[in-house]
Amino acid sequence: MPLLVTDYSWTQTESTVCISVPLKGAKAGRVDILSTDEYLKVHYPPYLFEAFLFEPVDDERSTAKVGNGVAAISLPKRTNKVWEHLMITTNEKEKKKEIRERALLKYQEKLSSESRFKVEKQHAEKKYALETMMTLEKEERDSIQKTKDAEREKTTAELAAWQLRQKQKAEGEALLKLQSQRNHQHKLKALTEKQENGLSDGVKVKLNQRGNSEANSKGKQADLPAPRPPGNIQVTFTPRVFPTALRESRVPEEEEWLNKQAEARRAVNADVEELKDLKEEERSPDWLKDKGDKCFATGDYLGAVNAYNLAVRLNRKIPALYSNRAACHLKLKNLHKAIEDSSQALDLLIPPVAANAVARARAFVCRGSAFCQLQLYAEGLQDYQAALKIDPHNEALQADTQRIRDIIQGSAADPETQ
Repeated sequence: MPLLVTDYSWTQTESTVCISVPLKGAKAGRVDILSTDEYLKVHYPPYLFEAFLFEPVDDERSTAKVGNGVAAISLPKRTNKVWEHLMITTNEKEKKKEIRERALLKYQEKLSSESRFKVEKQHAEKKYALETMMTLEKEERDSIQKTKDAEREKTTAELAAWQLRQKQKAEGEALLKLQSQRNHQHKLKALTEKQENGLSDGVKVKLNQRGNSEANSKGKQADLPAPRPPGNIQVTFTPRVFPTALRESRVPEEEEWLNKQAEARRAVNADVEELKDLKEEERSPDWLKDKGDKCFATGDYLGAVNAYNLAVRLNRKIPALYSNRAACHLKLKNLHKAIEDSSQALDLLIPPVAANAVARARAFVCRGSAFCQLQLYAEGLQDYQAALKIDPHNEALQADTQRIRDIIQGSAADPETQ
């Protein structure tokens, strides 16, 4: 049973009560002080000081200092008046017990509120740090892309100027060659006329006969066969790519998705320096994607990331490359990169149609998992709900979504602390 402290002292003004409690040799770190608007406790085993205050005080502005063997507590009054006593004069144990329990309950609620505020503050700070980092990375990528675009424009302009010079040079050479041929023909014509003037009439007749014979033979060769008779060509059309019935389908979105896929397959940049030493079939984004998939299946996540990186440099419009690379980053705990790649894949998986539903759900789950591992559960829950909307009958998705809800509501433990 604790020993009650009776040798305390107190003073007051109209606005403040000051209490001095001797610590009797106790260290400052072992002193436990609890204060509410109607109750004060100073506990330093085996001693205990309790005060059931005469009037309510403002516990939000109360202060306590421990040092030099004394605990000095300052309690601002709620009403400016002089108290007759420091404590209530009743000796009813039940009333004091009720005040003590009420004070302890208020103190626990205060601690809980402070804990929630601290958690919310940490969450906001992490979210701000993540957004800041993603903004900086985006600005860096934009700067690099801007530099590349400027270099590309400069190279294109230099190439166009070089091609123009080559064209002008070729035109000049062709003009000189044509002029030379014309001069040569004029000389031959003059020489032929001179020779014909010196020939006999008989020879001229033979030459004329030979010329007529050659002209007749050329006329016969000029006769062309009759045109072919007209006919019909049978044309067949390929079946629809989407299995959805036409009356239930979204034809404009499906056509846009097909055109976007075809454009992505054509957008290949073959001028990647790292791929110049590879074979022709190895310079394909599809080949690199298959290689990355095989590395991922064997647990070689770094090798898979390298393969996907080269494939992305060849073609930046294939969503599967970003989605698969995001899965690798998730395995490697590169959570910010996983969020970035999943977001890029979702941007490319537009418009949303049945053909890309599975890919969209996988990208939402990957990004949601990365958010949850960063303890950004609200953002993670949004992505899991989006995936569940695409695949509402997936039991694993339903269980994971409910687990995140429980974590947010405080009914399940944080997986990072287990």
